[in-house]
Amino acid sequence: MERREPYKIVSLFSGCGGLDLGLEMAGFKVIWANDIDKHAVMTYRHNIGNIVEGDIRNIDTQDIPDCDVVVGGFPCQPFSSAGNRLGVEDERGTLYEECLRVIDAKKPLAVIFENVRGILSIKNKDGSLLRDSIVELLERIEPGYDVQYKLLRASDYGVPQQRYRVVFVAFRKDLNVKYEFPRPTHSPDDPTLTVGHIINVPDGTPNQDEVWELSPQSKKLVPYIPEGGSWKDISYEILPSRLKKIRDDMRKYRAPNFYRRFARNEINGTITAAATPENCGILHPIENRRYSVREIARIQSFPDDFVFVSDSIPAKYRMIGNAVPPLLGKAIGESVKKCLDKALGNMELERENFEKEDIIIPEYGQVAFNI
Repeated sequence: MERREPYKIVSLFSGCGGLDLGLEMAGFKVIWANDIDKHAVMTYRHNIGNIVEGDIRNIDTQDIPDCDVVVGGFPCQPFSSAGNRLGVEDERGTLYEECLRVIDAKKPLAVIFENVRGILSIKNKDGSLLRDSIVELLERIEPGYDVQYKLLRASDYGVPQQRYRVVFVAFRKDLNVKYEFPRPTHSPDDPTLTVGHIINVPDGTPNQDEVWELSPQSKKLVPYIPEGGSWKDISYEILPSRLKKIRDDMRKYRAPNFYRRFARNEINGTITAAATPENCGILHPIENRRYSVREIARIQSFPDDFVFVSDSIPAKYRMIGNAVPPLLGKAIGESVKKCLDKALGNMELERENFEKEDIIIPEYGQVAFNI
């Protein structure tokens, strides 16, 4: 039984709206959203709708509407291998507690969290795993939540990027949901996922002419990197002293793959918020430049009519790198919606059957009551 009215979403740490866009594609409706980044807020308002700008820690839950689903992509930098991995010792690493505060107040039917794979191994100060703490705290919130989490690969769901993310999905226990994460819809050899397919951007497409200029050092190095190559293809003499030091002891530095230039027949690696050649595959396969704003938006599976607005080009790269790929959000949303439709349909059927039952009152025989 499919619900006629869309399920209502409260979105926390919404960013520029990648997850929210995907969930709306799946049939949900975002009724309230929040983020602290003014650049991301500008883009969200331009493409999706109203969003409250500000620190969630300063927002009273009474000012947040009731909803069916709470979603949150709480800050991931403390848990990322690209960051400093301070975890919960970084103040951003405890912002998931704000999600729990809202969930406790609103008692939604379902919860969706998304984060980087590093969250699976990060520990609390007492040595326990943060992921287990999140599960336990959700289970404790009345009326209790059944929680599952899984490491997903975005390219399995049509995102042209080898991006791994952990997704937590929780349903209220009284719904009796047996949730299963969505099965992959795309194979690794799907040609629509390749760099060559993605960078074929028509003239006049929004944000295609916006390219963040490379640093002076990168400008010197990038011309020596062939399509499909990396800094390892640059001759030793050309490397700056810092990279020579790393090249001299690759084992010590765990053989980093800086300045990766993915080939047109490959699926691109993860686009990060930093968007620098040293920490992600941000280089165009045949031109000596970064991908354009539109090209990385496509790698993140944003549609071409989703326009990134800000007075800062680096801020556009950052908000796209921080975003949840919309197609991944859509796949998760469809699986959650299916479970909610079934659970609420079963509850409605049980209620209807209960109302039709004859109730026996010994003194008066058989009497039908409409409860």
